[in-house]
Amino acid sequence: MQEEDRRYLEDQFAKLGRDVTLRLFVRREGCPTCEVEEDLLSELAGISPRLHLLVHDLDAEPALGEEWGVDKVPALAIEADRDYGIRFYGIPSGYEFASLIEDILDVGAGEVDLPEEVSQGLEGLDRDVHIQVFVTPTCPYCPVAVRTAHKFAMLSERVRADMVMANEFPILTDHYQVMAVPKVVINETTSFEGAVPEEVFLDRVLRG
Repeated sequence: MQEEDRRYLEDQFAKLGRDVTLRLFVRREGCPTCEVEEDLLSELAGISPRLHLLVHDLDAEPALGEEWGVDKVPALAIEADRDYGIRFYGIPSGYEFASLIEDILDVGAGEVDLPEEVSQGLEGLDRDVHIQVFVTPTCPYCPVAVRTAHKFAMLSERVRADMVMANEFPILTDHYQVMAVPKVVINETTSFEGAVPEEVFLDRVLRG
């Protein structure tokens, strides 16, 4: 990490109002990207005393994967007073590094910035919603979709939202016929491509 970037993150993390835990799930064998992400998050956690990194090897702790709904690695959950259903599958690199930082700041603040009508719509959810957002590191529009999904998850305990790095999970990418990114899959029944306004995203969630 460049010194200039580190200083910027120090300033940003100084805004954290509470401790934030980065819970990383890995496998020590057969996952070359797991070590890369662990190194990245370790460096990140070293910037602020408010950030804490926990690393779990799913081969050694298989029950944890089931408990946290993690079925692929590397997987990152961001939590504070509770699990917010925010997941990153694959290294949050490229443009998605900004999504990671902004998610940390939101969880550290304990609030998200969403229009009132969107917040009310999410509060009225009467079923569980699983959102998967397929991205690539070089997609400049993908963070908009990821951030919207993660904000929804933070606001509603009914929502679980995954960023999925498409190039790291080719089998999933093929299964969901990801031809362009961002591609959003909701509850296995609804999907759309592109970064859309929060109100439109909510409408897709409610109809999904």
